[in-house]
Amino acid sequence: MTTLTLDNPHEVIIINCEVTPQDDEFELWGKIFLHHNAIQLIEFSAGADRHQWRFSCENCNFNLNFEHYSESIWIAPDGVDALELLPFLRQQLSR
Repeated sequence: MTTLTLDNPHEVIIINCEVTPQDDEFELWGKIFLHHNAIQLIEFSAGADRHQWRFSCENCNFNLNFEHYSESIWIAPDGVDALELLPFLRQQLSR
C-alpha cells in the first residue's frame, strides 16, 4: 500500500511505499504512479543517486523525486501556484 502525506512545513507530498522501487525501476514506477487524467508527464531525468519526473497538473508544474540512497520519494511544487495545488494533487493521487 502507498500512502501520501502532505508535509506543510516542507511544502511537499511525501510518498511512502510498501515496496520502494529499485533505482532502475523508478522511471516505469513513476509513469504508472502518475497515470491520471489530470496529469501530463513532461520529462524524466536520471542522475547518479536521484531521479525525477517533471509533470503538470491544472497548468502547474511539479517534480516527482526519488533518491536512491535514502529510498525517499516526494513531490515538490514548482512555483507558488503549484504550492497552492498540493492538497488537490494529493487528493487526486490518493484515489
